[in-house]
Amino acid sequence: MKELKHWQDPLNALIGVGVILSPWVLGFQGEQVVMANAVVIGLALIAVSLGAIFVPRAWEEWTEGALGLWLIASPWALGFSTHRDAMLSAVIAGIVVAALALWTLLTDKDYSGWLRDRVAH
Repeated sequence: MKELKHWQDPLNALIGVGVILSPWVLGFQGEQVVMANAVVIGLALIAVSLGAIFVPRAWEEWTEGALGLWLIASPWALGFSTHRDAMLSAVIAGIVVAALALWTLLTDKDYSGWLRDRVAH
């Protein structure tokens, strides 16, 4: 079996599961837009994370980072920033996902070449 390249990817997949379950766990399953956002973004996060686990590529980390940024912005973009539990759930998950993706991009020598090329010149 192939060795896991980044421990952050399975963690992001688990966060994706948490994002999907958050409407039911935190009691905002009746909020259709919030619930749809959680399920769609959670599924996307799981799919990209699994891709990164089995066939690691830098674009998957960039996609995880973008999904994390969307989770941070979504309460205001979709108008649920006044629903405290839903807002905090999305923002906290987004910060963790984006941080893990950035961490991977900055620490993996195969992925951080873009940064070295820009800093070296």
